[in-house]
Amino acid sequence: MESDDRELYSVGEVAERLGLHVRTVRNYVRDGRLKAVRIGKQYRISRADFEALTSTPDSADGAGPAADGIPRGRHVEVSSIVQIESVSPESASRLSTLVTASVQAVRDTPDALRIQLVYDKERARLKIVILGGAADTAAVLNLLDDVLGPGNDLLPTEGWESDRA
Repeated sequence: MESDDRELYSVGEVAERLGLHVRTVRNYVRDGRLKAVRIGKQYRISRADFEALTSTPDSADGAGPAADGIPRGRHVEVSSIVQIESVSPESASRLSTLVTASVQAVRDTPDALRIQLVYDKERARLKIVILGGAADTAAVLNLLDDVLGPGNDLLPTEGWESDRA
């Protein structure tokens, strides 16, 4: 981008500035994480909305506190995919409820976690996609590690597979 004086940026320009793929920025717009105005078939993002997403002023130095005196930091987002094999439909349902309930408890935070759970009945596989801040994502991963660890019978390994045939 040549000019920092402009007030509206294209999706491609925002993606370039953030080091993200254009589709990721479009998904941010569709999900409501990034405010944008649709002009014709294209989205335009205002400087203020760009700054709100990054939590940093869009200036050459980018250092120091914002106009309100609050220091701004970098936005960190973690994406994780957890794949669990040999899961019965009942166990997948229980685990999905547990994970979803734990995430719902902290929904009021600005960097709320987003969770997607997909169960493949044919392969008896549960995939959990986690998007959010590093600490909250780590907490969910630790929960999964505790729940799925040795000595826990949440995911029984015997008896249910014969029912799949």
